[in-house]
Amino acid sequence: QVQLVESGGGLAQAGGSLRLSCAASGRTFPLYGMGWFRLAPGKEREFVAVISRSGAGTYYADSVKGRFTISRDNAKNTMYLRMNSLKPEDTAVYYCAATNSIVTTTTDSSYAYWGQGTQVTVSS
Repeated sequence: QVQLVESGGGLAQAGGSLRLSCAASGRTFPLYGMGWFRLAPGKEREFVAVISRSGAGTYYADSVKGRFTISRDNAKNTMYLRMNSLKPEDTAVYYCAATNSIVTTTTDSSYAYWGQGTQVTVSS
C-alpha cells in the first residue's frame, strides 16, 4: 500500500507555470506506475499524464502535450508535473495516483491509490 500527498497547486496567470509534486510513503514507490489526473467543475475526471515505474515511459493527453512534463525521482519517492504555458482550461483539481499495473495505463480505474488533490486555478 502507498499513501500519496500532492502539493504545489495554486493560482497562476495564463501563460504562467506551476510545478506539482506527489510525495509517496513507503519503500515500494518504484514498484508503481504513476499518473496525474484532473477534475474540473462539470466535467469527468480525465487523465493528464502517466509515467512508468522506471520513468523511462511517459504518455500525455493531447490537451497538455508539449506544455506539461511528468517525471519521477524514485530515490526521493516523488513524482512531479511541470506545467508550462498554462491556460484557463487547465483549471481543475489535480490528483496523483499509483497503479500496480505492469503496463503504463491511462485508465483511472486501474489506479488503486489516490492523493487528496491539489487545486490549480489559471486566470485569463
